Amino acid sequence: MKKKFYAVLLMGAMVSCTNAQVSPNGWRGPDHNGYYPDKNLLASWPESGPEMVFETLDAGKGYSSPLVVGDKIYLTGMNEDESEEVFQCYNLKGEKQYTVAYGKPWKQSYPETRTTPAVADGKAYVISGMGEIVCIDVKDGKIVWKVDGGTKYARKTGMWGTSECPLVYDDKVIYTPCGDQTTMVALNKNTGEEIWKTRALGDMSGYVSPIMIEYKGKRQIIGSTAFNVIGVNPDNGEIEWTFDDWGPKHTGQKSNFQNIAPNSALYSDGKIFFCHGYDINGFQLQLADDLKSVTCTWRTETLDTHHGGYVLVGGKIYGSNWVNNNDGNWCCIDWETGKTDYEEKWAGGAGKGSIIAADNKLFAYDERRGFVGLVNPNPEKFDVVSKFRITKGSGPYWAHMTIDNGILYLRHGEAFYAFKIK
Repeated sequence: MKKKFYAVLLMGAMVSCTNAQVSPNGWRGPDHNGYYPDKNLLASWPESGPEMVFETLDAGKGYSSPLVVGDKIYLTGMNEDESEEVFQCYNLKGEKQYTVAYGKPWKQSYPETRTTPAVADGKAYVISGMGEIVCIDVKDGKIVWKVDGGTKYARKTGMWGTSECPLVYDDKVIYTPCGDQTTMVALNKNTGEEIWKTRALGDMSGYVSPIMIEYKGKRQIIGSTAFNVIGVNPDNGEIEWTFDDWGPKHTGQKSNFQNIAPNSALYSDGKIFFCHGYDINGFQLQLADDLKSVTCTWRTETLDTHHGGYVLVGGKIYGSNWVNNNDGNWCCIDWETGKTDYEEKWAGGAGKGSIIAADNKLFAYDERRGFVGLVNPNPEKFDVVSKFRITKGSGPYWAHMTIDNGILYLRHGEAFYAFKIK
């Protein structure tokens, strides 16, 4: 089992959304759960890695993921002097089509961009590190509207600012400022005008992107603040339930850290899974049939993902845990029971990292040394079939990968790559 060491949070690009009525073009795949629909992918890679489609070193610093829509790729980063966040459009050859500055980066710890765009009806939506919600026309990169949500709603954040990917559904864009005015707001996706705002919980924001779920014919937004998991009515903004029995409050133990929430929920059939690093650990919630309350079905001390996300494949949750900020193990947890199937090191010097899935295969990205692994979803062991290493770029390897049309896209700071995996 993992040893317990504490260190400062190293924040990466955060997480997610899920439901057929939500824009399919956003963070962590069309269902916003880390699983991509590609089929007939390679069962193994050459020792040097799969065939490279392109490599470019002009992405700017950032931890956000690329988003592929049709024949264009959208990616956020920092401009050259790191004074602004920029929205960039590439073609499928990796050639940049345009760049537009849209907002201000967070000015303190880890200012690099976090927001992965969501695209709906020809418009892209991003949220800056300072809490600016921005709508961009993807044809030419012109800004359609911009709302300084951080100032307008008096956001209350921790030391890593706003780290949120927008949830876009119906005519709404969701942002989670937290604080004493409200917890979550919905803006009109065409105009930026406020549609609704929730009551305030007086809480700080987490570093979490909300998701949309559907259960018993009803929809609900699942989000998280620093101390509460919440269920919000997507039509009127009513907070229908909260859950705060986790982290230091649940254990009763003093911690060097508050509840630092960096991962979005994983959802399936009325059940919600959350886990966070720093020994905050993980838990599964069961939604009531009327979506007005939740009960905790099980907890795990094995899987406490730092900020690399997790995936559900074959009834098992796969992801990495937190031993310290530089190390972690790879884990498999049973979805129904929370039982640990394995907790193992990635051999060869790799550590914890991010994970996605496609075609019943796992794709792991080591945040420490840049190893990219093709992994069988084997509940008996961390079964790495092939791996290669990314060496260019700068900073931690925190950006989550993307798969589209048989191409694996990944970034390491200003380095942006595409590899053929079909």
